[in-house]
Amino acid sequence: MSTFQRAARPEGKPPAQTEQPARTESARPESNRAIKRAAYAASNPVANRPSPTTADSRPAGPSKAKPRNRPRTVDRDPKPVVAAESEGERLSKRVMALKGCSRREAEQYIEGGWVMVNGVVVEDPPFRVLNQTVTMAPEATLLNTADITLILYKPSGWLDGVEEDDDEDDDEDAHPAAKHARGRGSKQQIPNARSLLTVANRYSNDQSEIRALKRHFLHLEAEVPLETGASGLVVFTQDWRMTRKLSEDLGSMEHELIVDVTGEVQPEALQKIARALNDERNPLPQVKFSVNSSTPELSKLRFAIKGAHPGLVAYLCGKAGLEIQAMRRIRIGRMALTDLPVGQWRFLSAYEKF
Repeated sequence: MSTFQRAARPEGKPPAQTEQPARTESARPESNRAIKRAAYAASNPVANRPSPTTADSRPAGPSKAKPRNRPRTVDRDPKPVVAAESEGERLSKRVMALKGCSRREAEQYIEGGWVMVNGVVVEDPPFRVLNQTVTMAPEATLLNTADITLILYKPSGWLDGVEEDDDEDDDEDAHPAAKHARGRGSKQQIPNARSLLTVANRYSNDQSEIRALKRHFLHLEAEVPLETGASGLVVFTQDWRMTRKLSEDLGSMEHELIVDVTGEVQPEALQKIARALNDERNPLPQVKFSVNSSTPELSKLRFAIKGAHPGLVAYLCGKAGLEIQAMRRIRIGRMALTDLPVGQWRFLSAYEKF
């Protein structure tokens, strides 16, 4: 009877006492290891454990137990070597042999747009070549590999690119001209200004003389927010020093905006804006404002604000009872839009500063 089975007995009768054989000196285990094996044998079924070995035991026969499923350490369907060789070698490896440089330098040459495969510029180091002709431009250099900064003229109704898919800083009433819904389904329909950063949208009169490469549109950060309904200057950069300046010194930079309002601006409206700015119960950032032009149909107001404060101009115009038709940011610090067309971008030149 197995150790996991129990003999049936009538109700009320005590369990039968089994006689234990007297222990003799010869039946005593020879060592502590034998004691442990005997204890293990008593707590496990015979079918699932090996029989204890003793000094006079015979060699065990072939085991009938099923083999365990061990994890495979090799690929079930290894790719043939011929298929791997037919794909060719990495372009960076070919450039290493051609230029006699390290792998990192070869990748920098490729990412810099200096390597051509059959006369076509290739900027991907993992690109594989077999029998193609690989050449390098005679003026190839690794000196112009610095991070870049882009200046974009964002159109009205586009996200500013500070967030990838959303603009949490925007206010629904920040710009009445931007009539867009704020529901879950409509957020994804608002275009993002990042989608304008392509070679096709580069300003034709860009004076920076920087060649546009694929790496220039990677890892771009935007630190200066702008209302979705407003248009104007936004900045994208790869340079950590520019990112730090725009984030830490943003509050001291002056942002200039031109706001178109309906009708002629009366002096009483300007007084209401001044009272709202001087209200001690509601402290506001430092703002300078003036009237650029005024006609019975349309007036242009100029606001110069320390720092980026989306929704502030709309709040001040609401206090004065002015209806906003359009809003445009034309300057951040010392950097102005100048003649940059709407929806286009250009590189920030080395001599330009914010």
